[in-house]
Amino acid sequence: MTYRYDYLVIGSGIAGMSFALKVASEKHRVAIICKTTLEEANTALAQGGVASVTDLLVDDFDKHIADTMVAGDHLSDPAAVEKVVKGAPAQIKQLVEWGVNFDKRPDGTFDLHREGGHSEFRILHHADNTGFEIQESLIAKVRENPYIDIFEHHFAIEIITQHHLGKIVTRRTPDITCYGAYILDTESGSVDKFLAKVTLMATGGTGAVYTTTTNPLVATGDGIAMVYRAKGTVKDMEFIQFHPTALYHPGDRPSFLITEAMRGYGAVLRDLQGREFMHKYDPRLSLAPRDIVARAIDTEMKLAGSDHVYLDVTHKDPEETRRHFPNIYAKCLSLGIDITKDYIPVAPAAHYLCGGIKVDLNGESSIKRLYAVGECSCTGLHGGNRLASNSLIEAVVYADAAARHASAEISGISLRDDVPDWNDEGTRHPEEMVLITQSIKEVNQIMSAYVGIVRSNLRLDRAWNRLDILYEETERLFKCSKASREICELRNIINVAYLVMRQAKERKESRGLHYTLDYPPVARKD
Repeated sequence: MTYRYDYLVIGSGIAGMSFALKVASEKHRVAIICKTTLEEANTALAQGGVASVTDLLVDDFDKHIADTMVAGDHLSDPAAVEKVVKGAPAQIKQLVEWGVNFDKRPDGTFDLHREGGHSEFRILHHADNTGFEIQESLIAKVRENPYIDIFEHHFAIEIITQHHLGKIVTRRTPDITCYGAYILDTESGSVDKFLAKVTLMATGGTGAVYTTTTNPLVATGDGIAMVYRAKGTVKDMEFIQFHPTALYHPGDRPSFLITEAMRGYGAVLRDLQGREFMHKYDPRLSLAPRDIVARAIDTEMKLAGSDHVYLDVTHKDPEETRRHFPNIYAKCLSLGIDITKDYIPVAPAAHYLCGGIKVDLNGESSIKRLYAVGECSCTGLHGGNRLASNSLIEAVVYADAAARHASAEISGISLRDDVPDWNDEGTRHPEEMVLITQSIKEVNQIMSAYVGIVRSNLRLDRAWNRLDILYEETERLFKCSKASREICELRNIINVAYLVMRQAKERKESRGLHYTLDYPPVARKD
């Protein structure tokens, strides 16, 4: 079946939905493609908040810009940083108009929080579930908009370019153009053509590439993989942010976060023998910064060959602990762990991707008529490391920029009607699912062991060799199988894993979130 739209939005988080709301109109129809449901997105899991300069009595744009540059280890693009910081207040106003209820003080001003790396109180929030509040508000607006069609349980397989019209496309082809995408209806099994004048990639991050992640399991890097296969530019994939203390419970994916506030409260990290170990890594012990703690835990796990370490809060007053951390207490208790008496098993978890599809200040990728916004994009804002609560505001600022640019261009764009149907040849092998699930596990293990928090040339070479075998096996399986979400996700996971590994090999320094034993960090002279 062939669908025709003005705008095709692949992904349904804050980036995709805010873009859709801004371009939908009487003259322009929008399709939103959801891998599962409209509700399942990284946005909903964002606990912290949204960073924006709102209290001009104590804060200003220059401070927020400086904080972002420092956090990014001075690899951030100054133009992108300025764009997001200065564009933030207007987008906060837009979110409020769409129904987002940020917490306020009795006097009606925003109840601002401060997070690590920020020099001032500038984090707008809704309790401790800001992302969920934003997601729910946008869903309500999207569902009531008559010009937006929602396709749930649909999976984007490939974006359509000249390649599908018989032209040889390489990374040096100057005019690669996106005409829409081939989309799998996961309930019927049919692959449909979605032709569009403009396509937006808003598929989120890549956390599911790792064994342990805080991301929903839909975060398989689909958009990044599709754009890479279409010969688009992908950048800064080596910069992956890990949270040091996610609850280790093998049955849980995504992982439940154990807040850093617990270490601030007095919790102590211990190895499997119950021994403290942070004194070996930093004089601040368990209160050291996130990246140092994550590397220390990673080292201890690798030395012991273990899957986790422990966080110990048993020495604190039980009643006080329950009062301070009711959600953590309840979650752990549901798994048979009483945190007032038992150690909490924890392990670092893949949390946020700072790189992705390279875009300009309009959110446009190297492929014409294709925009990318949100975690799947690389705007240059984050550089080597993401400043807390900058991700949600980046998504809405760039969604606005992309919407403005696309709206100005769309009148001169026509649909391409000579695109062939998807070649649906192939068979489903009974053993296919076994092969796929095993391969996904192998990719997860390779990435966690060799391309995680601490890297080295030897580890990256080992990952390269093992991923190469899995890539060849998977491509052969894909060519002789009918398209399915499972086989497509496996292809995407392998593509993304390769990009992270290759770009990590190319960076000959320890910088930002990329830490390699072969190039010890050098103190910066700023």
